[in-house]
Amino acid sequence: MAEIFRNSAPALPRPKAETLVRRTQEAAWQETGTEGFLIKPLYEDTASAQRTWLMKVEPGALAPSHAHDETEQIYVIEGTFYDQENTYGPGDFAIRAPGVMHTGGSKHGAIVMLVYS
Repeated sequence: MAEIFRNSAPALPRPKAETLVRRTQEAAWQETGTEGFLIKPLYEDTASAQRTWLMKVEPGALAPSHAHDETEQIYVIEGTFYDQENTYGPGDFAIRAPGVMHTGGSKHGAIVMLVYS
């Protein structure tokens, strides 16, 4: 696979017997190693390879072709996001199979929720 987004910030772990909370308005956007793409890691469980991120896509940002080992779920919160197949707006949801090569970007900026499982 050609994973291009990296996370070096802490995320919430799998809860054991409680409710964990991440106050996203208080968290800073983190670099991913790909210009124009920033994340706020919400949840990561290394044992199951599950992760949930908020991603901010800067205006004009374009990620080169890449793939993920996991199923990728994309929910657009604000702005517009596109790949080589479609353009997605607020409220749109897409799900991509593991290993599918794709690009991603935004002409005017976007915030999306990503879930990998």
